[in-house]
Amino acid sequence: MIHMIQEKLLFLYKFLRDPKQIGSLTPSSMFLAKKMLEPVNWNRVEHIAELGAGTGAITKYIEAANMKNAKVLLFEKDTFLRNKLAQRFPAYTGYADACVLHDTLRREHIGHLDCIVSGLPFFNFPQQLRDQLMEQIVTSLKPGGLFIAFQYSLQMKNQLSSLFDIEHIHYVPLNIPPAFVYVCRNR
Repeated sequence: MIHMIQEKLLFLYKFLRDPKQIGSLTPSSMFLAKKMLEPVNWNRVEHIAELGAGTGAITKYIEAANMKNAKVLLFEKDTFLRNKLAQRFPAYTGYADACVLHDTLRREHIGHLDCIVSGLPFFNFPQQLRDQLMEQIVTSLKPGGLFIAFQYSLQMKNQLSSLFDIEHIHYVPLNIPPAFVYVCRNR
C-alpha cells in the first residue's frame, strides 16, 4: 500500500513538472493494465517493448504474465523514472528514447518485436513527433504483430487506422482519467 501511494505521488510530481511528457495525473489503473495485456498471446511472444513505461504500472503486469520469459525492452524518457524501473525490473532492459526504437532493436540483435505496448501521450506530441514514433513502431513490429496503446481520446484513430488494422477499441472507465485501448495489428 505504501509503495502504491509513493508511486502515485511520484507520478503526480512528474506530471506537474512536465504534463506534456507524462500525460496523466496518476499511473494507469489495474483495470487499464489488464485490458492492455488481455489480447497478448504470451505463448508466442519472444520480444516485447513498452513505450512510456513510467512508474511500471503496466510493467508489473507484463512481468506477471511473461511466463515464457520473453525479452522485454522498456522505454522511458524521464531519467529518474527509468532508473526506478531498472531497480524494480532488473531483468528488463531500459532505454530513453522510443524515437530510436529500430536502432535499439539492431543493438539488441532483435529482428522484430512481437508486441509493442504504449502509454505514450500521443495527443500531447506535435504531429512530426507522432509521425516519427509511428514510423519506428511500424518498422519495428513484425507483420501481424500487435500494437496496443491507450489514449484518453479517440484523436489517434485516423492515424492508427491508416497504419494498422484496428481490431478493437476498448473503453476503460475505471481509470483516472478514463481511457481508450487501441488493439492494432501490423499489416
